[in-house]
Parts: sequence; structure tokens; C-alpha cells
Amino acid sequence: MEDSISFHKLHEIIQRAMGWENYHLYKFDIGEAEIGVPDEDYDGKIADSRKIKLAQILSESSKILYTYDFGDSWEHMITVEKILEKEPSGKYPVCIAGERACPPEDCGGAGGYEDFLEAIRNPKHKEHKRMLDWIGGSFDFEKFDVDKANKELKFQRKR
Repeated sequence: MEDSISFHKLHEIIQRAMGWENYHLYKFDIGEAEIGVPDEDYDGKIADSRKIKLAQILSESSKILYTYDFGDSWEHMITVEKILEKEPSGKYPVCIAGERACPPEDCGGAGGYEDFLEAIRNPKHKEHKRMLDWIGGSFDFEKFDVDKANKELKFQRKR
């Protein structure tokens, strides 16, 4: 990932890779700093993610807490393991691996996701049909589709 991109762009990349639609607010917590999109309803002091570049703050072994959807409160700990030189022929961003499917957007956070999985796994569950209809007919929570993630990221590169 390029260090010349903004934290807002990183947010958009995460959204694409996760298969989410960017419906909700987000923030990055790095030490004492909060970085996101300033919002009049948010009472904290948040630095504008559209104006701060990754290179201004991050280094190897930096840890970032990314929170998306303050209602569902999806939290992701991001660790910068290594900063590599950009390959001239490389197309970025790119997903190289992943595990399991991403929880669907607006499923209700971790608890809601557990309820969702319980319902779709059990044909006798009272919410089984409704949840399958809501998700589009099927959902394989064990499968991560790196090709699908990269198709989304390819679209992100064009923006």
C-alpha cells in the first residue's frame, strides 16, 4: 500500500476489500490520535482523514485501530509489519490473502453476525429463510474470495 495515500483512501480500500458499501462513519485510532471525517454530531477531536497521509504517521510496527459503523462497532487492529518499496510494475492496492468471509454490512455487529450465522446454518431456525433472502440466497462464512476482493480493489484503483 502506498504511504502517500490518505487515511480516508485507506478506509475506502478496506471497505472494498471487505465488500462493504461505506454507509457509516469510521475512525482510526493511533496512540492518542483519532483520525476520521469530522462530524458535527461527534464530540471528540478528530483529525481529518482526507488530509493526513499514511507516511506522516505510520512506521514499521505501528498499530492502528480501525473502527467502522459506530452502531455495529466493527473494530480491526491493523499492524504495519513491514514497509516495502513499490514495485514499478505493481498494481496497488492488492489483496494477497484472507480468511473467511466478511460479515455482511449492517448485520448488527459481532453479536448480530453470530445470530445471522446461527440462522443460516439451521433450516429450522425461525429466521433462516428471511436471512438467506436478505443475503441473496447463500453465504459461505468459511470462504474468502481473494479474486473477488481484488476485483473490488481494481475498481478502487480507477477512482
